[in-house]
This record gives sequence, C-alpha cells and structure tokens, in this order.
Amino acid sequence: MAHTTTGRKKLLTRIRRIQGQAAALERAVDQDADCMAVLQQIAAIRGAVNGLMAEVLEGHVREHLGAPGLSAERRAAETDAVAALLKSYLR
Repeated sequence: MAHTTTGRKKLLTRIRRIQGQAAALERAVDQDADCMAVLQQIAAIRGAVNGLMAEVLEGHVREHLGAPGLSAERRAAETDAVAALLKSYLR
C-alpha cells in the first residue's frame, strides 16, 4: 500500500480531523444542542469521510489497478474488489 504510506501524514491529519468532528458531535448530542447544529455536524463528518474515501480510493486505483505490470487476471480481481467495496460504501 505505497499510496497510503507516502501520504500517511496527510491521511492521518484528515483522520484526526474527522475524530475531532465526531467528538464535537458527541458533545453536541450530550449537551442537547439544537437539531440543526447536530445535523450540520453529521453532514460535515460525512463530507470529511467521503473526501478521505475518495483520496484513498484514487491512490488505490492509480497505484494498483493502473500498475503497468499487472496481469489481466489480477487487474480483473482488483476491479471486482473495488466494485464490491464501492457497492458496500454507497449503501
């Protein structure tokens, strides 16, 4: 997983930001915050997770599916795995 190793610091920064957003959501619910504030926080977290997913997925597609020496069989298997993952993610 070279693409996650080379961009590790950037990915970890995004993940920590999401953790902070989730903690803020927990505090908002615990403190009976306004529903709109809670909904906005949920939307922000979802957007952040979607951005993280897009970044890691792009790296995977470029580094693994686009690898020049990949056999047709391995490329088909990788494509099937990515398709299954996307179906699961988009549910």
